[in-house]
Amino acid sequence: MSVAEWMSTLAVAAAAAACGGGAGAGDETAAPTQPGGAGTPAMQTLNSGLDRPWGIAQLPDGRLLVTQKGGEIARLSAAGKTEATLSGVPKVLDSGQGGLLGIALDPDFATAGSNWVYFSYAEAGTGSESGKSGTTVARGRLDGDALSSVQVIFRQSPKVDGNGHYGSRLVFARDKTLYITTGERQKFTPSQDLQQTLGKVIRVNRDGSIPTDNPSFSGGAKPGIWSYGHRNIQGAALHPSTGELWLTEHGPQGGDEVNIARAGQNYGWPVKSYGCPYGSPVGDACRIGGGTHAPTYVEPLTTWTPISVAPAGLIFYTGSMFPEWRGQLISGSLAGTALWRIVLNGDTVTDKQKMFGEAGERYRDLIQARDGALLIVTDGGKLLRLAR
Repeated sequence: MSVAEWMSTLAVAAAAAACGGGAGAGDETAAPTQPGGAGTPAMQTLNSGLDRPWGIAQLPDGRLLVTQKGGEIARLSAAGKTEATLSGVPKVLDSGQGGLLGIALDPDFATAGSNWVYFSYAEAGTGSESGKSGTTVARGRLDGDALSSVQVIFRQSPKVDGNGHYGSRLVFARDKTLYITTGERQKFTPSQDLQQTLGKVIRVNRDGSIPTDNPSFSGGAKPGIWSYGHRNIQGAALHPSTGELWLTEHGPQGGDEVNIARAGQNYGWPVKSYGCPYGSPVGDACRIGGGTHAPTYVEPLTTWTPISVAPAGLIFYTGSMFPEWRGQLISGSLAGTALWRIVLNGDTVTDKQKMFGEAGERYRDLIQARDGALLIVTDGGKLLRLAR
């Protein structure tokens, strides 16, 4: 069944529900769950009472942890009901795009003594950095409804003024090192400066130490830099076959990118972009640096032009509920208020399909549940389940 057919079917279903009544806001509703491709994909609301959710992770027992931008981590039941708010989260700067952001579980979380939860957040500066902020990553042991032994493992350097472009996705590699995405905080040139960790992908060990096989750069660099020349990475996922880190990042007016973050590579921002400077008319003539990145910088695999969709959470789909999506990227989007299915042939993007845009939701993050359904959080405070 094509996406267009799905949308038509969903519209009919929505009209029927409107005529026949339905559950109130936040109530669970029945949804078809048969695997293997049978049935029409449908979106159900599991929870509508979250406070600006930003990141989501699933615990081994099926329960969920959801970061809320104001500074709280909510623990939800497997069915999506809010059960508790975790104590022990450090003080978070909730301002502009900053707040409590990405979240990931330790790769050995189910093993005794490895119950670490990793999370990123906007941290206010102190002393000489008072009035400034930066992306910080900490970890804490999940102990009931609390995080204990909380320790900071990374601080973006330097802290700067402003409240935008914190990046903040966290992804564990196969070797159990941790990738951290940072934005350039709307400062442009620090993305190219290896003495700063703005506009970079950072790779650290689980305790924050630096892996010995990280790339080296002539003239030295801040510890931990994996790749650079990024603008604001809000989608990150490991390729299920190659183990490489794939990214989606925001352009300015247009020019949102899909990239593979490879060791030591430069992705061009702010020298090259398929986007246009804010305040200028959108069109081919305004592309920053002409748009084309190669040969000096890494060319994006694809872009969204001329209008930005602001891609957010990102996964590679590997489940059985939607076999026709297997091996493809699924991305949330904010300005685009839709899910995007990115079709691949190896490392080549062959198509981008917009899905479920009729709800007008800003899809902030998503994960693949164990049954192959998608669990999605939205800026409007919802936890959604996409299943068939």
